[in-house]
Amino acid sequence: MSDFLPFERPVAALRARADELRGAPGAAGEVRQLEERAERLLDHLYADLTPWQRTQVARHPARPQIGDFIEGLFDDFLPLAGDRAFADDQALIGGLARFQGRPVLVIGHAKGRDTQSRLRHNFGMARPEGYRKAIRLLDLADRFGLPVISLVDTPGAFPGIDAEARGQAEAIARATERCLALQSPLIAVITGEGGSGGAVALAAGDRVLMFEHAVYSVISPEGCASILWRSAERASEAAEAMKITAADLLRLKVIDRIVYEPTGGAHRAPALAIRRLGVALGEELAALRALPGPERRAARRARFLAMGR
Repeated sequence: MSDFLPFERPVAALRARADELRGAPGAAGEVRQLEERAERLLDHLYADLTPWQRTQVARHPARPQIGDFIEGLFDDFLPLAGDRAFADDQALIGGLARFQGRPVLVIGHAKGRDTQSRLRHNFGMARPEGYRKAIRLLDLADRFGLPVISLVDTPGAFPGIDAEARGQAEAIARATERCLALQSPLIAVITGEGGSGGAVALAAGDRVLMFEHAVYSVISPEGCASILWRSAERASEAAEAMKITAADLLRLKVIDRIVYEPTGGAHRAPALAIRRLGVALGEELAALRALPGPERRAARRARFLAMGR
């Protein structure tokens, strides 16, 4: 039951009833009917999710994370650590790998799954040294002409006093600037939460892909509601107003492509979701490789400058 989100409770009730009857004499037919009803109801729910419901799906703890994508899409991953100035930020990891037989650089946020790993990765909220590590790895990619694949999943950059003291805003700005200046191809993927400047710092790419039930916004719905209405309880209204869903952002030309998820979200069939992303990445990389570096960089900068006009 803990795997079900609040709006999925009717589905959870049907599944629970089926589990109760499973194995009982003469109950096989009823169990099958209950399971079929649960699947139809899940299809119906996910056909028309609200922005707030999508936010809940994007935050599901079982949703694929960067480690799952590295394992499912890349070979020979070699992690690279540290910003060569202060520390190694575990909220943001990256390294060299092979994608479909070609060398690439992979970088992205790590949230963690259990209490221990979440604390180690700081819930995916990077500090300045994380973004400076990203800049170092982007420099490496440019030096060797490696395409960059960025996997974004963060509620935002860490807002702590220590992060501010070490220049959080400057580090985020420099990382964004480095993405825009990159000669190598850069594809960013919003896999779960794309929160604020902490996400943009790794998402200023030639192409921005987004999972169907991911969200991408300048602030969390709860944060927006707290500012506008002095109450985080109005987060669902904020989510509706902010246009944070993949469909909204594709229409606004903030992203370029939606990667569709299995029914019920990527957490219900992670292997299928990862395969679909692999297909999309292969197609986008092939198209980007055909463009000369300076032309690709100019188009990337023009794309972001045109937003909001």
